[in-house]
Amino acid sequence: SLSSSTSNDESSSSSSSLSIWERIASSLSGTVAASKSSEGTLVGNGNDVDPNAVQLITLIRVGIPSIAAGIVATLAFPAISLGLASVFNDAGVFAVLSQDSSQFVQNFLTVSSLMFSILVGQTYYFMYQQQENVFYALFNEVTEAKSLLEQVALVCQGRAMYNQVLKSISLYVQDDLTQLQADPAVLLSARPVDDPLEAIMYMTSVGVPSSIYETVRSLRQARAQRLGALQRKLPRIHMLLLWILATIELCSFPLLGAGTQTIGGDSILTVEGCLFGIMTFGIVMTLRVVGELWRPAGGAYNVDQVLSVMVRGLEQELDERMSGKRTNVPLPRFATASLGPDDGMVVGEDMDRVYTVDAES
Repeated sequence: SLSSSTSNDESSSSSSSLSIWERIASSLSGTVAASKSSEGTLVGNGNDVDPNAVQLITLIRVGIPSIAAGIVATLAFPAISLGLASVFNDAGVFAVLSQDSSQFVQNFLTVSSLMFSILVGQTYYFMYQQQENVFYALFNEVTEAKSLLEQVALVCQGRAMYNQVLKSISLYVQDDLTQLQADPAVLLSARPVDDPLEAIMYMTSVGVPSSIYETVRSLRQARAQRLGALQRKLPRIHMLLLWILATIELCSFPLLGAGTQTIGGDSILTVEGCLFGIMTFGIVMTLRVVGELWRPAGGAYNVDQVLSVMVRGLEQELDERMSGKRTNVPLPRFATASLGPDDGMVVGEDMDRVYTVDAES
């Protein structure tokens, strides 16, 4: 059918857009999930985000490049130092580099390290704070969305527009609330005619605004906070500048190695190469973690897993109400005349309440 072919096209396009790290993590997490399933452990299904896959994607994206950079740096350090020594080939230069009598290289390393640490530290703090704001905004927005669904179920049920209002809420959840990878500015610039929240306001508040109007207004304000928190504040060039600063800092160590090899020989370069590799591993890992925070979604530092849990109940209730499996009916009026003053109920009080029933029963 047309729907099945469309879903197949979407799944093939989504699988082709995965990076090499995400494919490795997905295969590994699938193996872990299969082993847990065989042991009787519950495994998520549907559209839920697999926590194992998310953790593995982040670990692979951070760990593998860092380890590879450390190994390459360890093996390349002696060759780079000897290459620089052959270019200099001067006893005076070797004396200055080996003893650092002028402290020029030491000052160069101190200044570059200070600039790198300040910029990386401030970047990490800023983007971690941004992720924290995203969490707060999403909790607020999902709470408002649930309040809207409850009011719609109470006010609009039994009317011709009920199913259309539920469809608008479903479109809002699928095409807006859960779209963390989309550009927030593009979502905010959508025309009012394409906005499902605008459609809900039009259907429920034409003429005199109803009680749903205030809920939609609060939901739009929460949506604006979420989009503002998701918007990238740091450009991509900022990450490139961090890598350039890291490269400048690392370049000073082979220069010192070219001088120390005149004192300890080639064997000292092996020891320095190991230390250089460890330091390269740490710097690359730090920058990769900062890069994970810079991503709007798709990693362990992002809100994908938490958001999938938050909207799970909302999507389930929407599906049940749209299919007619859940409805609201009033409870029968209790005979309150026979109740005493200590029975926890006011005599003559209207006890109409709402509860959910299964339409199939």
